Parts: sequence; C-alpha cells; structure tokens
Amino acid sequence: MTQSINNFKVYLPAKDFEQSKRFYSALGFSMTEGWGGTADFELSGHSFRLQDFYVEDWANNFMIAVSVNDMGAWHRRIQEIESSQEFASIRFKPPEPVDASMVMHIWDPSGVLLVLIQ
Repeated sequence: MTQSINNFKVYLPAKDFEQSKRFYSALGFSMTEGWGGTADFELSGHSFRLQDFYVEDWANNFMIAVSVNDMGAWHRRIQEIESSQEFASIRFKPPEPVDASMVMHIWDPSGVLLVLIQ
C-alpha cells in the first residue's frame, strides 16, 4: 500500500492572535473560527491554522513558501496593508529575481516569514 495524505495543515504562531487574524484577512484569506484558541485561513483551496500561542524563537524561525501566480498583485496588496499602518510590526522586501523566479519576503505581525514565489 502506498501511503498518502488527504490534507496537510501547518499551525502558525500568533503573538497577538486578534491582530494576526486581521492581518491574514487583510491579505485576502477567508477565516473560520477554530476551537481551543485557533482560527483556520483559506485561499484558493490552501489553508493553515493560526493558533493563539507564541514562542519568539519559534516564530522568528518559522517560514512558509507560497507559490503565487501574480506577484504584482501580492506586492500591491502588501504595500496597501503596510501604508494603512494598522500593523506596525509587519515588513516586506519588494519582489526580486532569484534564479528563474521572482521572490518576495513578508514578515507577519508575529515575525513569521512568508516567502512568495512566482
């Protein structure tokens, strides 16, 4: 028998759970309340679970690679979010070429690194 999985979901830490929920919603993810201090976020059939739990060393070493179709749209959206000044602790690096791809780095309010790749 070949092993398989039906779903794979990572748990992201949240320093300020409510702020992180607002951030991922602002990015365009749909949120559903979870249980036990969690919330699920989904976009285009892909999801993760945000948890009301935070360890600084873990958050600062946590990263997720996300394949995107339109880097320009993501760049514009994170610029809008940053200019709103609602999330003082977020930061990003503009898209840059890496090998045959474009890559953009976004740090969420807890320090989690999202690596967007097109």
